[in-house]
Amino acid sequence: MAEPPLGRSTSGEAAVRGLAIALTGFVIITLADVAVKYALPTVGVAGALLWRGLAGGLSVAILSRGRGLMPRNTKLILARSALHCCTAIPWYIIWMSGYGLADSYAIAAVAPLLMTLLAIPMLGERVGWRRWSSCGVGFLGVLVMLQPGGDLWRWETGLLLLAVCGMAVSRIWTRVLAATDTPTTIAFWLMLMHVPFGLAALPISAFWPATGQPDLFPSFNMFLLLCFFGASNAIAHMLFSRGYALASVATLAPLEYTPLLWGFALGFFIFGEIPAWSTLGGAAIVICAGIYNVHRERVRRAEERAKRGAAA
Repeated sequence: MAEPPLGRSTSGEAAVRGLAIALTGFVIITLADVAVKYALPTVGVAGALLWRGLAGGLSVAILSRGRGLMPRNTKLILARSALHCCTAIPWYIIWMSGYGLADSYAIAAVAPLLMTLLAIPMLGERVGWRRWSSCGVGFLGVLVMLQPGGDLWRWETGLLLLAVCGMAVSRIWTRVLAATDTPTTIAFWLMLMHVPFGLAALPISAFWPATGQPDLFPSFNMFLLLCFFGASNAIAHMLFSRGYALASVATLAPLEYTPLLWGFALGFFIFGEIPAWSTLGGAAIVICAGIYNVHRERVRRAEERAKRGAAA
């Protein structure tokens, strides 16, 4: 059955299904992040990329039975997949350096605000003064998290912010790709692209210790963990694409912030991480600004529908 276009207006029942599917995807991707953060000291950045690509690509191929894997918008599929790999590498590097899971998710909460701004040049969307103001408030929240001398005032945060910018662009491209390609196609090529990036990262690890010395054939328990990491990534990205096909972007946007809650709990129980109050306070400001943007988007959509109804 053909997938409906991403973000298309759907029935209330379909929207609820989209919410449930996307929420499941965010739970799974958080567990995958925990798995790779645990495995990184053993396999390094190159190993994480290779295992994600091989296990993830194979999982998509098995689940789809090899059907619907060839892309239609080939250039954008490859460009988005490459960009996503480029954004994954900084995440792995900062986790290798000891950056906390919840801390990284707090910085990533900026992504929906960036998507609001990037949608202007990339999708031709209009942003009113209210959403401009809420974006400004959201970035003030970032300054609260990045206060000089604070826990996040470190070089890894700058690297992560660049990755979050790339992540926002990647998600906008996902919305564009949904008009031509299925979630299976998008997820398969995203996973597969990690293989050449992992191979390219192997020689780098020899002279850059921050990427770790890769052990590509670890113990059996680590092998199972890496298989879970790759497969769960693939499944999560398939769920994201399917969820956004069933419900509008504005409906699903608040779910972008749920990994911060699970990241805080998992980071504490597994890695013993406790975020600073400045991090939590700044993240709360960013999240409130993002949710207000979602509210304004819904109001704008309702006003447009009312005008079209009146004109008809």
